[in-house]
Amino acid sequence: MSDRNALSLGIAASIGTPVARLSPVAGGDINRAYRAQLDAGGSVFVKTHDAPPPGMYRAEADGLAFITVDGGLRTPRVLWAGDAGEAAPDAPAMLVLEMIESASPATDHDEALGRGLAAIHASTCDDFGLPGDNFIGPLPQDNRARATWAQFYAECRLSPLFARAVDAGHIPATMRADFHRLLARMDELVGDPEPPARLHGDLWGGNAMTGEAGEPVLIDPAAYGGHREIDLAMMRLFGGFSQRCFAAYDEALPLQPGHAQRIPLYQLYPLLVHVNLFGGSYVGGLGRALAQLV
Repeated sequence: MSDRNALSLGIAASIGTPVARLSPVAGGDINRAYRAQLDAGGSVFVKTHDAPPPGMYRAEADGLAFITVDGGLRTPRVLWAGDAGEAAPDAPAMLVLEMIESASPATDHDEALGRGLAAIHASTCDDFGLPGDNFIGPLPQDNRARATWAQFYAECRLSPLFARAVDAGHIPATMRADFHRLLARMDELVGDPEPPARLHGDLWGGNAMTGEAGEPVLIDPAAYGGHREIDLAMMRLFGGFSQRCFAAYDEALPLQPGHAQRIPLYQLYPLLVHVNLFGGSYVGGLGRALAQLV
């Protein structure tokens, strides 16, 4: 059986509707994506991978539920999520979502994005972390709760990926020394205590799209409870978000004093993700961020 036939049969088994046609959808570095046109009419969006980590798609589905709050931002409705062989004997691992037809942004799109993200962050959770571990891309995220945000950020976010990058030979000795000095100062660097916010966790421009009415939609989370400045720092790292968005956020949920000085601290995690996924081209950015903090 071909890969596409197995995927079509898996989709049909998971949602109870035969697939008329599969069409590849461009975008994304980790998964293969398809539009599945259904015999009954309409389409669904499908992500799949030949060998994803077990539980990856179910964790993404749980993350979408975690960041979907009253007054927040739209996320795609999950129709099915599971590992290989779960939907049907030969079906691959996959995530089946409602198909969102993207349109041009509405005139207030950026302001709505800022206000909606503020509403998600204001809907706090019990712990720094999440009841189950998940992934950022294919990389594992340790979500075991810690007593403080400084401890969680150091032990569950920065240290595991830094060690992984060292083992891969990406990190020079001088940067290792800077990193250990940073860890020693983490308590004083992270800012005043705040309750854990619901974070998207992977909020670059490609994970914010527009819906049919031009409204903002969030996709592909790596969600957990953490400091809200993480999402905002990542939004600034790779661009794609306007100053109108940040101003609307700050009006709805004002930021603490010193937040601008903490941007390099909270960009360390996405930079480490990119060092581990894509190699040495991101090491310079990581070094520059560290140098601003130690």
